[in-house]
Amino acid sequence: MAMVVKNNMSAISTLNTLNKNSSALAKSLEKVSSGMKINGAADDASGYAISERMRVQIRGLDQANANTQNGNAMMKVAEGAVSSTVDILKTLKEKVINAANDTNTDSDRQTIQKELDQSIDQIDDNANITYNGKYLVDGSHNNKTTATTTAMTNESLFHKTTAGSALTALQSRTGESLNIHSTDNVTISYVKQGQTYSTTFAVGSKTLSEVLAKTAFNGTSSVANLLSLNSTVTSKIGVDGSGNSVYTADKGCAMTLTASSAGLNGQVSGFTISITNNKGAINKSANAVLDNFSESIRAQNTSEDNAMVFQVGTKANQAIKVGLTDMRSTALGLKGNDGETLNVSTQVKANAAINVLDNAIQKALDQQTTIGSVESRLSYTSSNLTTASENVQSSESTIRDADMAKEMTNYTKNNVLLQAAQSMLAQANQSSSSVLSLLQ
Repeated sequence: MAMVVKNNMSAISTLNTLNKNSSALAKSLEKVSSGMKINGAADDASGYAISERMRVQIRGLDQANANTQNGNAMMKVAEGAVSSTVDILKTLKEKVINAANDTNTDSDRQTIQKELDQSIDQIDDNANITYNGKYLVDGSHNNKTTATTTAMTNESLFHKTTAGSALTALQSRTGESLNIHSTDNVTISYVKQGQTYSTTFAVGSKTLSEVLAKTAFNGTSSVANLLSLNSTVTSKIGVDGSGNSVYTADKGCAMTLTASSAGLNGQVSGFTISITNNKGAINKSANAVLDNFSESIRAQNTSEDNAMVFQVGTKANQAIKVGLTDMRSTALGLKGNDGETLNVSTQVKANAAINVLDNAIQKALDQQTTIGSVESRLSYTSSNLTTASENVQSSESTIRDADMAKEMTNYTKNNVLLQAAQSMLAQANQSSSSVLSLLQ
């Protein structure tokens, strides 16, 4: 091999090897110090892109989970308010049942009335509960609805009953006579805008429609002016706020009373019929059938779509939408727009108030069911998001995270090779000095 001094190829080759070892060691140091085998797109272009997409998904899932938990917290606040209202309504029903007992004096009923008024005021306070400045159950977050009309349905009458059927000919659903006689008396009561109206008259030969048309209620109006009766017992009860037809649960026949005007202003919150004989004895079998009207369509005012939307996914429109109805005392039929509250000052009015409380409790329980079902769904959604985030994190770890044992082995190897290359470079640089012996 020729002895040259201008180009020390051994040193140059060793230097290149040294640079490679230095670069490899630098990469090993980066992987060991960061704990990741992919620190940039240069390390693994496709792996880096996949990993970054997964990181975006993980962050999105974690935020969606946070949204779900916040939504659940909001629903718990709403549930607390409605639960309190349900408790109040249960207490109020006890009070009106008490007031309907004639062991009470008028003074006793006035005392009960004071407690009832305070409780109704508390129901309004419950409805004004807020979460993060948002009112929840005051009707401001209702679903889109047109003005609906109160419909009260009785499924206990015989299927051939019509509006023209005489009271004395009425039969139960099973075809048994209600034993109503022409000499009996019928008392009809209803509650609207917090006012209780009542009238009593002889049965005679009156039909159902004639009973409703009977002039009463302070001599200025009749039930027929406020409630219309379907001409026949039918399974099409009415139309809800979304324009859908409402039927009985079994799509069987039923008698339906419908308020004459829509919205809360026209809401009739309770309707009571009572039959007594000419001696004043109560016809319990007849009353059990006739006084079985329950609210099948709730009166609501027209509302835009103000339902709340909980974003619970990483894609657009992956959301849960929930509308909360009005839980104020006016919407529950306990108070009128003028502030007049449900009255229990007499036995008849207290008796009429019982059905009002039943309807109000049903409204509150329906709202509580809606909130509870949303809470349950949000809990399931949160669990699903947590699992999804965990699984994506595991996949991202497989792509991105470094095997520390392997990387430490590579680091040790590259460190030794770097030191060896440095030593050999020193030796290669000394090799050309042998040329000097020729100059001696």
